[in-house]
Amino acid sequence: MKKEAMKLYDSELNVMEVLWEKGELRAGEIVKILSDRIGWNRNTTYTIIKKCVEKGAIKRIEPKFICSPMVEREDVQRYEIRELVNRMFDGDWERMMAMAEEIHSIE
Repeated sequence: MKKEAMKLYDSELNVMEVLWEKGELRAGEIVKILSDRIGWNRNTTYTIIKKCVEKGAIKRIEPKFICSPMVEREDVQRYEIRELVNRMFDGDWERMMAMAEEIHSIE
């Protein structure tokens, strides 16, 4: 399933979290889960699934509109961490780690 990491927005991550937890699901099942979890309606969920399919994060399998995750959670996490370090610490991993250790010791 290894695929190049990509930027996923919070709404897309909501859909991906369901697929990472459950594996392949019919779109209708994702609708039910996200309706229960965060109150999304059918149209919202289908719109976000469509965006994920267009990005290549989800593969749509017919018949029955089955959704399969095409990126791994860890790859998305790695991408987000690299982006955070580049944006907030000018790419300085040591500075980021020092701050992480400082925050961890406070908690």
